[in-house]
Amino acid sequence: MLLSPQAERNWEALCSVLEDVLEDQSHRQLFALELGSGTGQHVVRFAQKMPFVTWQPSDVKEELLGSIKAYIAATHAKTILQPVHLDASEPWEKWAGIPCNSCDVVIAINLLQYSSFKTAQGVFSGAGQILKPNGLLITYGVFAINGIITPSCNEKLDAEIQKMNPEVGLPDIDVLRQLAYEKGMRMERIIEIEEYNKCLIFRKM
Repeated sequence: MLLSPQAERNWEALCSVLEDVLEDQSHRQLFALELGSGTGQHVVRFAQKMPFVTWQPSDVKEELLGSIKAYIAATHAKTILQPVHLDASEPWEKWAGIPCNSCDVVIAINLLQYSSFKTAQGVFSGAGQILKPNGLLITYGVFAINGIITPSCNEKLDAEIQKMNPEVGLPDIDVLRQLAYEKGMRMERIIEIEEYNKCLIFRKM
């Protein structure tokens, strides 16, 4: 069971957003795919707070898949499926056999900030395929807005990320909005969260 201090800090705020966004659908069972689940800390909290959702965690790293399995076992979660290996930069046909129009929700927490633009394209392309009509893609993290990064601490974060890998960096909301539109989705809401993070809510049209 790996531990992410960041996940421990932000899970409550994320749960609050998800509960608010999904409240009008809580009368029925939903299916959600989490891309880049990481340690598994988020998905077990989500399952505890939102029992009306069946969760499918995923990641590309074997050690993280092992950690997710350990969290599921430790919490005796009944609404979390075993994690699958999924590379969001791949075409959706390679997304662990998840069928077209099968998901009510796709979630990506801090995935776009540490991934290449190819992965961002893959996330929106794949979500456009696997989401049901009116399904939601929810992304969380720090974003640029119209090419501008504020405040200075986020500029520093962007520089640090690009130092590790020049192909990655804070994604721009306007670019993501266009990617979504091209894949049949529209940006519905921007929700401000602590430490300059935001949740972007996209809906499949």
